Amino acid sequence: MVRILVTRPEPGASRTARRLEAEGFQPVLLPLTETSALPVEAAIGADAVAVTVTSANAVRHTSKEMIAALVSLPCHAVGKRTAEACRAAGFLSVTEGPGDAEALVDAIAGGLAGKAIVFLCGRVRFPVFEQRLAMAGVQVQAIETYDTAGIDYDDADVLARLSNLPVEAALLYSAKASAALVGLIARPALRHVFENAEFLALSGRVAEPLDGVVRQTIRIASRPEEDALLALLSLPG
Repeated sequence: MVRILVTRPEPGASRTARRLEAEGFQPVLLPLTETSALPVEAAIGADAVAVTVTSANAVRHTSKEMIAALVSLPCHAVGKRTAEACRAAGFLSVTEGPGDAEALVDAIAGGLAGKAIVFLCGRVRFPVFEQRLAMAGVQVQAIETYDTAGIDYDDADVLARLSNLPVEAALLYSAKASAALVGLIARPALRHVFENAEFLALSGRVAEPLDGVVRQTIRIASRPEEDALLALLSLPG
């Protein structure tokens, strides 16, 4: 059975593991990051006409009070999974975006130019989404609802989680996790469990920390969505 390393944080890691098992793979869970809620005291701008969300974690870590203050506004979610999280949180009108933050800007900026929106987001994020909205004349109030931190493992922890056996592929969902995996691969005691693995990344940005560092195959999903990432497992290497 093909062993697949899952590096994303919980609760997503366990959800991915169930999908992999259903498709006949053996998931090996090694979350390299974890998310936690941030205290939020920001007052929502009275002129906000919409909400944007580019990560399901942003909604999952938002307080019920803030959700209640926002649910009546149109919500623009980056993709399918995030849209599902927004609906589950109680948003009444959710539009599912194309799956990519920059493509979401292209989809919504025209109708929001000159208006103010709320952006529920994490402290660790790429700035391009907000920058492109600002260039289009959209006033963005970014409300950071969660933080992402790396998880430190010693060699024994990693080997125990991997049963001291090699993995055939590693799924990578964030650049932070990719950088952390590069650090693990560099450790002499761990090199053997990764030496024949291929690396499957959610996007080019996610793959960047691996470039020029690992000699193995790096493949990138056709869309920044888990369905596209897992589809790589059924393709020839």
